[in-house]
Amino acid sequence: MPLALLALAVGAFGIGTTEFVVSGLLPEIAADYGVSIPTAGFLTTGYALGVVAGAPVLAVLGSRVPRKTMLMALMGLFVAGNALSAAAPVFSVMLAGRVVASLAHGAFFGIGAIVAAGLVAPQKKAGAIAMMFTGLTVATVAGVPLGTLLGQHAGWRATFFVVAGLGVLAVLGIAALVPHQGRPERRPVAGELAAFRNPQVLLAMAMTVLGFGGVFTMSTYVAPMMTEVAGYAPQSVTWLLVLFGVGMLAGNLVGGRYADRALMPMLYTALGGLAVLLALFPLAAHDKTTAAVAVMLVGAFGFATVPPLQKRVLDHSAEAPTLASAVNIGAFNLGNAIAAWLGGVVIAAGHGYTSPAWVGAAMAASALLLALVAAAVERRTASAGGRLVAVGAPVAPTAEHSAPTGRTGAA
Repeated sequence: MPLALLALAVGAFGIGTTEFVVSGLLPEIAADYGVSIPTAGFLTTGYALGVVAGAPVLAVLGSRVPRKTMLMALMGLFVAGNALSAAAPVFSVMLAGRVVASLAHGAFFGIGAIVAAGLVAPQKKAGAIAMMFTGLTVATVAGVPLGTLLGQHAGWRATFFVVAGLGVLAVLGIAALVPHQGRPERRPVAGELAAFRNPQVLLAMAMTVLGFGGVFTMSTYVAPMMTEVAGYAPQSVTWLLVLFGVGMLAGNLVGGRYADRALMPMLYTALGGLAVLLALFPLAAHDKTTAAVAVMLVGAFGFATVPPLQKRVLDHSAEAPTLASAVNIGAFNLGNAIAAWLGGVVIAAGHGYTSPAWVGAAMAASALLLALVAAAVERRTASAGGRLVAVGAPVAPTAEHSAPTGRTGAA
């Protein structure tokens, strides 16, 4: 794998750490600013909404800038947001810093996925995308626990200053290792929006919202599930989250490896396995061992969907991939927000702490159904094209089939 992927992974590591570390530091932040825990929780909500809003806007702006330059600018925005959060004198400024940092999230992963796919041979694209996302999964295994530990012993502000430093390191790595790819072909906004007229792009994004959202119906409420149902001590939750991160890391790598060989079968396996695991989780949660194994496997099957879904969006928006790729990153976060809300609804309705897993199972099963529909539509379209050719009527190439496959979307 090219060294440039390492620079992208460092950026992803920093983004993943700042996204999730707040959960472990909420008590310290709330106490420092004199606000309640629910109010401090807006630091997570604000970040998620910033990702959804920032992804399309900055992706459109980035479509007119060389991708290497845009990646460096996005990490600069990330550094500024985290530095502002670290130095914020009042809670509102801290929240503003979180939103500023989040604006870079979707566009960085969206543009980074295009760059990563363009660095390797066609048969290795999903693996390259997975390598970049490895930084995000490693953040859940190492970055978040270490950041939480640092914040608890040296103050939460130290954590955000360190995260800002990771952003600086990523900027330097991108500058040194990512090759200059020239300026992307200038396209009007309507040209980037054209990708959304492709039903396959919309189906892939719907799968992203439902499939990845299914994971977060469980992970959002994993603490009460593990302490109130499985019987773990509160201090064990950190290590259970590390176990969840290990599963995410493994699933991401496996998903990237096998999506390059057989994308749709990999997607069927990941979504089907995720639906079954979530459906069985309320039973597994009553035993410490099976609960811990289930947590890891949900992370593995959930993150195994990421490389194939991101690659599928790129494959079907090859003429204008920047906006579509970034919006799909926003779709992951939209799924997270919907899942957290639905999970809260069923718990509030009195169905118990494990009930969100049933919601997640339904979401993952719906995503699997959409994957089967997408494959059926694709086969029908290919079959119709073959018949037209057979009777002597040439078929004009579509956007997703006419682009060179060696560097999908890379300028």
